Amino acid sequence: MAYFVTGATGFIGRHLVEELLRNRSGDIYVLVRETSRGRLAELIASWPDGAEDRVKPVTGDLSEPRLGVGDDFVAEHKGKIEHFFHLAAIYDMTADEERNERLNVEGTRHAVDLANALEVGTLHHVSSIAAAGAHRGLFREDMFDEGQKLPSPYHRTKFESEKIAREDATTPWRVYRPAVVVGHSQTGVMDKVDGPYYFFKALQKIRGWLPEWAPLIGPELGWTNVVPVDYVAQAMDHIAHEPDLDGQAFHLAHPKGQRSGDILNTFARAGHAPHMAMRIDKKLLDMLPKGTLSMVMKLPALKGVRDSILLDFGIPPQVIEHVGFTCQFDTRDTERALKGTDIAVPELDTYAPLLWDYWERTLDPDLYKDRSFEHSVNGKTVVITGASSGIGLSAAMKIAKAGGIPILIARSMDKLEEAKKAIEAEGGTAYAYSADLSAIDSIDELVARLLADHASIDMLVNNAGRSIRRSIALSQDRFHDFERTIQLNYLGTIKLTMGLLPHMRERGFGHIVNVSSIGVQTSPPRFSAYVASKAALDAWTRVVSSEVIGDGITFTTIHMPLVRTPMIAPTKIYDSFPTISPDEAGDIICEAIRAKPKQINTRLGTFGEVLYAVAPKAVDQILHMAYKVFPDSAAAKGESNPDEKASVEQIAMANIMRGVHW
Repeated sequence: MAYFVTGATGFIGRHLVEELLRNRSGDIYVLVRETSRGRLAELIASWPDGAEDRVKPVTGDLSEPRLGVGDDFVAEHKGKIEHFFHLAAIYDMTADEERNERLNVEGTRHAVDLANALEVGTLHHVSSIAAAGAHRGLFREDMFDEGQKLPSPYHRTKFESEKIAREDATTPWRVYRPAVVVGHSQTGVMDKVDGPYYFFKALQKIRGWLPEWAPLIGPELGWTNVVPVDYVAQAMDHIAHEPDLDGQAFHLAHPKGQRSGDILNTFARAGHAPHMAMRIDKKLLDMLPKGTLSMVMKLPALKGVRDSILLDFGIPPQVIEHVGFTCQFDTRDTERALKGTDIAVPELDTYAPLLWDYWERTLDPDLYKDRSFEHSVNGKTVVITGASSGIGLSAAMKIAKAGGIPILIARSMDKLEEAKKAIEAEGGTAYAYSADLSAIDSIDELVARLLADHASIDMLVNNAGRSIRRSIALSQDRFHDFERTIQLNYLGTIKLTMGLLPHMRERGFGHIVNVSSIGVQTSPPRFSAYVASKAALDAWTRVVSSEVIGDGITFTTIHMPLVRTPMIAPTKIYDSFPTISPDEAGDIICEAIRAKPKQINTRLGTFGEVLYAVAPKAVDQILHMAYKVFPDSAAAKGESNPDEKASVEQIAMANIMRGVHW
């Protein structure tokens, strides 16, 4: 018995060839482009023993008549190939119409012509459930041309290629329609990001924002159908060799189908990400007048917003439009053909962790980006305020070590000179400028000096700040607390930023990192002056960032957790609280410079923000409890108490809500 296989180096094809090698005898001729021979050699080495002798490369190409296979091969093998498997095609919802037409339609026509010329025993054409298009209701295996709408080039060309196999083949044929094919159920192996994998990056990002147990509300996008590649290959191998099945199509799909929301929740659990506790059915949108939603989404502004959000998650817009199927797929003929075997579709939850693990270790697009901090900062000038010690100095040292040029800003020139010398001692370059960022005149002078001394200012890290922990009851006669925090944390910061914006706009590039606070998200008691000043900076940044993004200027807001710096030293109970070090905080600033995200948050901070949006009164009660547990410090009362220390109750709560300012 002999076989001919197109697409043998593809994902389904290589697993099918492996099944044929394991279960059948005879030679297997595989179509391969000259440029893919190296890939085929690697696969042969990984296939079962004997592959070296049984797998025979045949040079050709989908785009050539009769696949580019020569007359000599046809003459020699005419009537001698029992099974011709045509798998070579493009399985990509994002591909354009021309590419789909060339590979799926013309490629199938050339394959059928070759199969006819070889007078093969049976042509096995691998189609797709996409051939059903937008059919509504149950799509049976004996259904094909039902007048269904074909909503994309991919759907249309899968339908047309199957039609060619049915109508142009002069030999017996069988058609296989796999559902959405994912990785191997035993190993997790997958060859590319496709289907549900497009949503893995979104799940990964949400995992970084929120704790795993946080309940989410999300969309229910309808029915889908997911099967592992090993099931598809095993089913095709078995059905191809069963008698009396010619002229039939087989749905290699989950017999019951799956809800897209269930699929996403299964992968969320596999990736230890929050999952959707409540799902909003898209049928609610279907109740709108016909065409309303599609017309609205064609508006350039809204389409741009949607595409920007999807791009941030790595989801192509073409994919989101076709997530949910309009029909379900009957699999009774397939089940009858597989009766008596152990070949069946495993439930997704039994192998989803393997798929997630393989994606995160191998396919995650971020693994292949230049993620180095050095690449982001080398040769760049970075202005850092509050740079003479603590967080600012730590970030400056790391920037200089990576080849960046930190420009150090603080009030004390003595400390700045020490910091500059420390950087230079390790081989870095730094500049130091003394300025009082709470004084407007000082900022104007600073901006003038910076622009006069440096040809370019690439980045600005607004790190300098002042924190005051004092209840409103003790602040009645201390209005200056609010004035001095707002002067430095907000007014001075935006004055410096605004001074550098025209320079950045002229150059078409600039990145600004604002060191805000977890307090803006959690609103802890006794920090009304501090949190309000940081919240004002956050609000200003949200507004301005939308105005300047078109000029190539971006912002990152860091909602920094509690850091052990001299700023928190007067509050003695913090001595026993969990904090991050200035070095760790410096790493966060470096990550903001490298990745340039919109925000960097802790999970607890994000959860606090979400909880306040959902149940603000409950949050007030929780924070009032904290207000009682954590009293005003001696420093807040203008006193000194060297014996002041945290109680067991305070330490316990601080550890539960790690990083929050109490």
